[in-house]
Amino acid sequence: MPNKEKASVKKFFDGVKAEFKKIIWPDQNTLLKQSIAVVGVSIVIGALIALIDTVVQFGVNFLTM
Repeated sequence: MPNKEKASVKKFFDGVKAEFKKIIWPDQNTLLKQSIAVVGVSIVIGALIALIDTVVQFGVNFLTM
């Protein structure tokens, strides 16, 4: 590998390392609350989609009978 490519690869990984130092990781309590929120919203949206699907299926069956 020529020196120019080695320098650009090193520069890239130095940039990645610098960006990782800027990350603020959530504490355990925040992570737990956000995880519960994501799971809760996913369940609610899944139930809503299932309800809409059932209503549409009923409507299509009613029209095709």
